Amino acid sequence: MTPLPSPGDLVSLAGECSTKRDLRLLHGVLLRRRHLLPAAAAVATLAKLLRFAAVSPTGDLRHATAMLPLHLPFLSSASSHLAFFYNTLMRGLAASSSPRAGVELFAAMRRAGASPDAFTFTFVLKSCARCGGVEERRRLPSDLHAQAIKHGCLGDGGSHVHVHNALLHAYSSQAAVGDARRVFDEMPARDVVSFSGLLTLHLKANDLDAARVVFDQMPHRDVVSWTAMISAYAKARRPREALALFDAMPVQPDEVTMLSVVSACTALGDLATGERMCQYVDSNGFGWMVSLRNALMDMYAKCGSLTEARNLFDGMTARSLASWNTLISAYASHGDVESTVALFHQMLDDDRAVKPDGVTLLAVLTAFAHKGFVEEGRAMFSAMLNGNYGKVDLTVEHYGCMVDLLGRAGQLAEAYAMIEQMPIPSSAVIWGALLAACRTHGDTEMAERAVQKLRILNPEEGGYYILLSDMYAASGRIAEAMEIRRIMNEAGAQKTIGQSSWSTPCL
Repeated sequence: MTPLPSPGDLVSLAGECSTKRDLRLLHGVLLRRRHLLPAAAAVATLAKLLRFAAVSPTGDLRHATAMLPLHLPFLSSASSHLAFFYNTLMRGLAASSSPRAGVELFAAMRRAGASPDAFTFTFVLKSCARCGGVEERRRLPSDLHAQAIKHGCLGDGGSHVHVHNALLHAYSSQAAVGDARRVFDEMPARDVVSFSGLLTLHLKANDLDAARVVFDQMPHRDVVSWTAMISAYAKARRPREALALFDAMPVQPDEVTMLSVVSACTALGDLATGERMCQYVDSNGFGWMVSLRNALMDMYAKCGSLTEARNLFDGMTARSLASWNTLISAYASHGDVESTVALFHQMLDDDRAVKPDGVTLLAVLTAFAHKGFVEEGRAMFSAMLNGNYGKVDLTVEHYGCMVDLLGRAGQLAEAYAMIEQMPIPSSAVIWGALLAACRTHGDTEMAERAVQKLRILNPEEGGYYILLSDMYAASGRIAEAMEIRRIMNEAGAQKTIGQSSWSTPCL
């Protein structure tokens, strides 16, 4: 028979548990011999094993979930700190893929008569913030808020700041701006987490002005908060404010910051500022980042400096799929078919290069469409259908690009047949591209077919009716032009101001 380890040895071994195998062995020893151990040693062993199982990255949350109810009768009689055991499991569940189980554990804890403490509310509120159900997320924070007040866990002192922060985050997760703001205003003490939570709330609500007020009030702003604000300005197409904030940044930026700054330069179209950022990237050791080099390439391309974009590409020691796609798409958008195709073939021939995807192929098709290279476009699309470029899912954009290519070349019947035979649903953009081609080539009969489809897909858009009416009038069919206008008025369709409903699907 294996000799019984001393109580101290068992507690020590539990504290050193580092694998699931150790967990199972030590828990097995505890189950068999708990009645022979002093209560304090058994409780301490359980605490250490449960903490490893529930919280450690190498633990076993499922095992932890089974441990607590198994030992609960013993713990209820032997421990005065029952909340610790619930909290330990709740902490693991809050960070898991099943956060709702943490809320359910809190309910079970209350039914069992165990009193929650401040840590309990910190963990259950984290679970609440991560729950997926809309109704559940709307109800839970206010319920838990009331419970926290009842149990004295939202006191006036600074010791409960982590509960206030968890509550603020829970309200923020459901975009309850008013409730979150009240929690913030009522906090007796605030730390950087409090301000960051409120900043994140306003950024999620796309209220950049309110976010900026919070940002300016923050007593301590780290690189994360600076980056969050800069990134928000860049995404909101307020590049000047993003760049001004970057210039005022007193802390060292990180890679994420620089991506947002380069994005702002791209949106602004300011090549001089972009070149300054490129020099900053190289001189501050960010040049190794493939994603940042890709962003700089995109910036140069959109500022019209394809030579600099190509120099960046050629100087990269490692390239991602986005690297190839960025430059191929840049050439295509500038109508440089030769460079587009040459780089595409270089990608195919390079054994070290990644395989093209749908974005790559769409860019090449776009270049063919803009230059009217019908045969080349047909050959490439056929190769795509046959899987010659690997498994690439063809989207409505690929078909739309071919419709645009064929339509520009006057191959309206072929374009119509392609739309009708598509294995995926067509869109108003594709039929609009065909309609635009009908106008160019004066094919009224095909235009009528396109408008019939468009009336189903987008009945409130009047631009289609107007275009067909104009085509009737241009061919001397005045009565039909007037009739289509009458149908448009009866349908209540209106021309979208400043937008072409038949714009090309090729970028």
